[in-house]
Amino acid sequence: MYGSSTPDISRFQVAGINYKKTDAFIRGQYAVSPEKYELLLAEAARYGVNEVFVLSTCNRTEIYGVAPDVSQLIELLCSHTEGDEQTFTSLAYIKSGHDAIEHLFNVSAGLDSQILGDYEIVGQIKQAVKFSKERSYIGAFTERLVNSILQSSKTIKNTTELSGGTVSVSFSAVQYLKQNVKDIAGKSILLTGTGKIGRNTCKNLLDYLPVKNITLVNRTDKKAATLAEELGVQSAPFSQLAEEVKKADIILVATNSQTPTILARDLEGHGSKIIIDLSIPYNVELSAQHLPGIVLVNVDELSRLKDKTLHRRKAEVPKAKKIIAEQIGEFLEWHEMRKHVPVLRAVKSKLQEIHINPDQERIQKVINGMAVKMRRHNQRGCHYIEAINEFMAPGIN
Repeated sequence: MYGSSTPDISRFQVAGINYKKTDAFIRGQYAVSPEKYELLLAEAARYGVNEVFVLSTCNRTEIYGVAPDVSQLIELLCSHTEGDEQTFTSLAYIKSGHDAIEHLFNVSAGLDSQILGDYEIVGQIKQAVKFSKERSYIGAFTERLVNSILQSSKTIKNTTELSGGTVSVSFSAVQYLKQNVKDIAGKSILLTGTGKIGRNTCKNLLDYLPVKNITLVNRTDKKAATLAEELGVQSAPFSQLAEEVKKADIILVATNSQTPTILARDLEGHGSKIIIDLSIPYNVELSAQHLPGIVLVNVDELSRLKDKTLHRRKAEVPKAKKIIAEQIGEFLEWHEMRKHVPVLRAVKSKLQEIHINPDQERIQKVINGMAVKMRRHNQRGCHYIEAINEFMAPGIN
């Protein structure tokens, strides 16, 4: 569990893999499900890790944490994934201190996303941190940092065109269908998985395509039924998934199972279908792509779609970088002052001890002045303790 002390910034580390050096199959081996996340956090202390959270999406798996050495984070992560530690290390980017902080800011802004400006990542970061915080693995340092990156991301979203238009993997699925399916209004669409990505995908289908014949299926039937009622589409029980797969012309898969939920045998002999697998690891059996009439598309293929708004968003990157630099500066200033809190408390306690009837207002004034000097000159508190003791000594006679 995390402590109350403020960690040295150099101990904040990130190790991760993403779409730049790994394909969806490799990333799937290091995907972290909620169940694995739970087990990972339960063992974090044993690995010497205090504050930690894991960001696992279709484009990346990253572990952020406060630890003496990044190898502890890597070992912790890989002990709860299908992939091995050696392969992960050979493919991973590893950053510490200021570089790790800047990386997290860039990720949250969508600057490091497979689709530039993808704003869905913000919700995924919030969810990952919330999960870890509920299990007492987010301390003051990480919480302040995450609040800073969320503020930065919000400012970039509201004051730049970096996320101009709709840019996300779920929207790319809609673009693909728009470009590749004729007479889509008459097609039967099955969407499995009604989490955040599934919800967004369904809303984008309804907002941007002339479709109405959509059926939702989720492992928890009630979730599918609730979303279907909200969006005005149909739902079916999970027990009927095989039947719905047979009937559908288009299948979108946004589930988070560790094994495929749709197998090749479920598709064989049931006509032509377009299947878009938005899941990591893959939730559609890969051999299905070899079946006659089956077109299987994954997240990496979707992200390579030509994007007409990309040039405009690229022009906004310098503005986003400037906002990030300002927010990082504010965070570092907070961190510097946070390091001085124990010294300031010790001095305040000392001043209260040396007077029978201490003047609290005067003491606080001295402490405030000391804090300002420490921030400006970045000197150790012990020098100020000596100076204040000398200053106060004449009044003790």
